[in-house]
Amino acid sequence: MVKNKSKILFLMILFISTMLIISSSNWFGMWMGMEMNLMSFIPLISKSKNKKVSQAIMTYFLTQSMGSVILMFSVLINPLLFTDISVINEFIMILIMISIMIKVGAAPFHMWLPEMMANLGWLECLMLMTWQKIGPLIVLSNINPNNWFMYTSVVASAFVGSVGGLNQTSLRKIMAYSSINHLGWMMMFMSMNINWYKYLIIYSILMSMISIFFMKKNVFFMSQLNSSSPSLLEKFNYTIMFLSIGGLPPFLGFLPKWMVLQSMINSELYMMLITMMMFSLITLFYYIRLMTAYILNYSTMNKWMIYKEPSKFMMIMSLLINLTLPIFMITGFI
Repeated sequence: MVKNKSKILFLMILFISTMLIISSSNWFGMWMGMEMNLMSFIPLISKSKNKKVSQAIMTYFLTQSMGSVILMFSVLINPLLFTDISVINEFIMILIMISIMIKVGAAPFHMWLPEMMANLGWLECLMLMTWQKIGPLIVLSNINPNNWFMYTSVVASAFVGSVGGLNQTSLRKIMAYSSINHLGWMMMFMSMNINWYKYLIIYSILMSMISIFFMKKNVFFMSQLNSSSPSLLEKFNYTIMFLSIGGLPPFLGFLPKWMVLQSMINSELYMMLITMMMFSLITLFYYIRLMTAYILNYSTMNKWMIYKEPSKFMMIMSLLINLTLPIFMITGFI
């Protein structure tokens, strides 16, 4: 009971710290919010007598601390340099961007994210992929990132996120690389448009559904997906979910990518657009690889297996969410 109370306390601090980052008007407030966020997330993922989780906690603490130190250094260095103001501004902006990219796990500072996620449960992975991105991305959007370093990181994230997941059998690592790829798209959208948060909202909804599915099935590797015998509706539902997160029309996951593509066409960034679309196709490939064995197996049920009927409400809600793209088109969400 005491443990549950402490978890609720840390969840509240996690929520408040993100709100503090969003509402801050100065660097110190944002830094303080990120430190509170770090210190409340670590107890939430900790489990006693679990070496893997301890390793994940140390990885997270060290990388986030490094990001915070670089952020504070870049903010405080400003009055100490007596050179041309334009040189200082670009140098400081790049330093701030490096600190945020370390915190959020964008390429080329992504190495900690898949390794850490491989040691966590699905609920903790979900928090890391969705809620923990909000604060640092808000800070990044406050400096209006629109320079060569941002575009380099965007292409690197799209590349690493697509190619890194090809050689993996761990579902958590595949989701981590997918998260890095989506982060590249999000940062690209951020550099051109103030509505980048729409991408994050839709991505969070889709990732929540997929993570809950994996958690309910208790699967962590590709081979385990075939061990259960789901019903036809269940298969149909999860196939749509995977295709949606891969960004295939006419599912909801295509909507944020469509918004990014429109912004890139308006900004005349055609080479970047083609590059990111190619990498996005590779991510779609490893989602299809996850699905194929799942789809092609017969919908049979072994008598000695305990079959738990999935929640009909959850299934219908998931289908409705994933098939809402035409509604968003009509209502002018874009």
